[in-house]
Amino acid sequence: MAIDRIHKKALELVLAEPGCQNWTRHLDIGAGHGGLIKRMRAALKVQSSVCDYTDALMKLPDQKVDIANLNNEPLPYGDATFDVVTATEVIEHLEDYRQVLREIYRVLKPGGVCILSTPNILNLNSRLRFLWFGFWNLFGPLPVKNSALNSAGGHINPVSWFYVAHSLLDAGFIDVSFHIDHRQRSGMAKLIFLYPLIKLMGGRAMYKERHRVKTLDEANEPLVREMNSIDMLLGRTIITKSVKAA
Repeated sequence: MAIDRIHKKALELVLAEPGCQNWTRHLDIGAGHGGLIKRMRAALKVQSSVCDYTDALMKLPDQKVDIANLNNEPLPYGDATFDVVTATEVIEHLEDYRQVLREIYRVLKPGGVCILSTPNILNLNSRLRFLWFGFWNLFGPLPVKNSALNSAGGHINPVSWFYVAHSLLDAGFIDVSFHIDHRQRSGMAKLIFLYPLIKLMGGRAMYKERHRVKTLDEANEPLVREMNSIDMLLGRTIITKSVKAA
């Protein structure tokens, strides 16, 4: 259910992009069973390529998988090859996700779009779990030297919205925006109780960062403000859309 909602939102963001009906090449990184590719085929006339660490997960019989370990290998494609690159629930599995984002930027055509998703460690349920247990939601004690890469046992890299956005901007992307798959009902009662405190303490922290520590500027302050938005506090999954400048 969760991955289906993520794929549905990812496709929605793709279809909202002007000119998407003229796209011809799509890359899905970490495609798993191929659910997003199936949706893309139904909506757009694009040829999809897949890059994954194994071809054993793919369920689409006619879909070739290009195998690469992105922890130590580049994407096996030439520069400016794809109109759109998707990577849903992938970067939390990577040792150096920033390098992979630079690779995505490289293989995108100018004006191309990147859609990423990762667990939202900043929702209220996750923040409280970290307070009680020291682990974010969908992250926990890992098996030592025996992690299952395609499960939560392979979640080695909890990345919050700010650092995803910062990494994309650092790689050269523009128009970076965040979206969610859905709001968690289980967080709504907590939000009613905690939101006034979050606004008060968050406002004090922002004031200190802006005037005393001087870490905030026009470029990063909007990203910081979004960290305590309603969608961030309730969203299960962060889905970002960014564009390679034309």
